Amino acid sequence: MNQMKIEKAQVAQRFAKAGASYTEHAIVQQQICQSLFKLMQQQLSDIPLDRVFEIGCGTGNLTQLMLRNLPIKQLILNDLYPEVQQHFSPQQAIAWQIGDIEQIEYPTALDLIVSSSALQWMTDLDAVFKKCRAALKSQGYFCFSSFGQQNLKQIKMLTGQGLDYLSIETLQEKLLMQGFEVLHLSQSIENLNFAHPKQVLQHLQATGVTATASKHRWSKQSLQQFYLDYEKFSFLDSCGQRVYSLSYHPIYCIARRTV
Repeated sequence: MNQMKIEKAQVAQRFAKAGASYTEHAIVQQQICQSLFKLMQQQLSDIPLDRVFEIGCGTGNLTQLMLRNLPIKQLILNDLYPEVQQHFSPQQAIAWQIGDIEQIEYPTALDLIVSSSALQWMTDLDAVFKKCRAALKSQGYFCFSSFGQQNLKQIKMLTGQGLDYLSIETLQEKLLMQGFEVLHLSQSIENLNFAHPKQVLQHLQATGVTATASKHRWSKQSLQQFYLDYEKFSFLDSCGQRVYSLSYHPIYCIARRTV
């Protein structure tokens, strides 16, 4: 697979820049956190949660759900850049493990590892899964959402820019290979509709998703062409207004370390 080279520093920079607008615009990511959290609640109702580690906490959508609803004794948060700490109150009992999750040491003896909308950025997911398994206690849980192959398909088709997303089958295979039992695995397609392709690009910029498009420079001409080409992803809504669709493809997983 020709995996696009992910410049982690650039990813961090784009997300840091989008931090202020992220919460307002990342509607799908918030819904994904809520869906993941519901699945977690179903599976984790009687599990002691002494030590919990979140990979790629971002502005804290999932974090706040956990803090409000789960009896966590110690919560350790990770993200690429220290600026994320501004989204959390100093009063909250949180420890930090800032840095690239593919490079840093993981905390140990964990009851639960969680991650929402972050693992698609990994260059070696097998190694991340292996480290997660090693960091968990026996029977510890690994709950995450990532994105599948239809994610932002309109952008990839029109610009050639985007990540190489994994299929749900490949994710399951990788988890099983690393010694996880998969308790739940599901996927869905969520479409956001916009009044104009320009708003699609503004939405992506506001959520930091353009972190992949490092080599993509828009000219007036290429932008106009993009708008024209996006017509093929448009349709008339119930009021007869033309709307332009953007697809998200979340995958949800609840896994458990087997021994």
